[in-house]
Amino acid sequence: MEILFLEILPLFSKYKVIHFNRTDARLANNDLSLDLQKLRCRVNFQALKFTPQIEALGHKLVHILQEKGPFIALHLRYEMDMLAFSGCTHGCTQEEAEELKRMRYAYPWWREKEIVSEGRRLQGLCPLTPEEVGLVMQALGFDKGMQIYIASGEIYGSERRLVALRAAFPKIVKKEMLLGPEELQQFQNHSSQMAALDFMVSISSNIFIPTYDGNMAKLVEGHRRYLGFRKSIRLDRKKLVELLDLHQNGTISWSEFEASVRQAHHKRIGQPTHRRVIPDKHKEEDYFYANPQECLCERANCDDLLGPSNPKTLR
Repeated sequence: MEILFLEILPLFSKYKVIHFNRTDARLANNDLSLDLQKLRCRVNFQALKFTPQIEALGHKLVHILQEKGPFIALHLRYEMDMLAFSGCTHGCTQEEAEELKRMRYAYPWWREKEIVSEGRRLQGLCPLTPEEVGLVMQALGFDKGMQIYIASGEIYGSERRLVALRAAFPKIVKKEMLLGPEELQQFQNHSSQMAALDFMVSISSNIFIPTYDGNMAKLVEGHRRYLGFRKSIRLDRKKLVELLDLHQNGTISWSEFEASVRQAHHKRIGQPTHRRVIPDKHKEEDYFYANPQECLCERANCDDLLGPSNPKTLR
C-alpha cells in the first residue's frame, strides 16, 4: 500500500490515466467486493472506447454485414505467429512446419522451443485448422448460406487453407473484402488496431465462435455475456479432435459425428454459469472479464440465474 500512495498515486494525479503493462492475467478475479467488481464491468464494457477512427470504421463494418442478414464472427486463430508460438503444425506441410519452428526459435522470449505438435493437439491445446472448423460448423447445423466473418489476421497458407471452409460456407468475408484499401490504410501496419475492428464486429455478431482461447476471445465472450448472454460457442477442442479423428478414419459415421458434436456443445453457448475458482492457481481459473457474473444479476447471490448446481470451485 505504501508503494501505491508514494509512487502510483502521484503519477495518476499527474497524468490522469496509467497503463499497467502485462497485467491482464495478474489481476484478481475473485474475493473482491461486489461494488468493485461492478465498477470493473462499467469500465471494461461501457467506459472504455476505441479511437473515433476505429469506432467509425468498426460500426461501418457491422452495418455492412447486418444489411445482408445474420452473421457469425469466426475468430479463426490460424496466423503464422500463433502456430509458431503454440508449436501446432497439424495440416501443415513439412516445409511449413520447419518455417514455424525457425520462427519460434527466433523469439527468445518464447520459452518453449521443442514442442510435439500432435501431443498438444490431442490435449486440446492447438487452434483448430480451417478444415476442421468447417466440419465442426457443418455438424453444428449452420446453414450453407450463413455469412461468416473471419475475425483474424492473415491465415497461414492463405486462401489454400480456406478452400474446404469456403466450399462448405461460400459466404465467407473478411474486413479486406468489405472495406476499400484506402479505408484500411491508416491501420494497415498496426495489428492491434486491425484486431480492434474485428473485436467490434465480434461483439455485434449474431454468433461468436473462437477457435482458440486467447485474451481477445475471452474478452469478447465476457462482453457478450454482459450484453445479455449473446450466443458464443466455446469449442471443446480436446473432444472435437477426438471426434474428428474418429470420423476421418472411418470409425464413426457422419451422423454419429454430428450428434456427438452437438451433444458436446449444448451447454457451451454462453449460458449463465459460475466462474471457476482454482485456489492458488489463479492463472488457470476463469478470468473475471470472460465471465463477469457479479454484473449479470442484481443480487449478491446469483444462484437463481447462474444455477446452484454449477461448480464454483475446483480443487
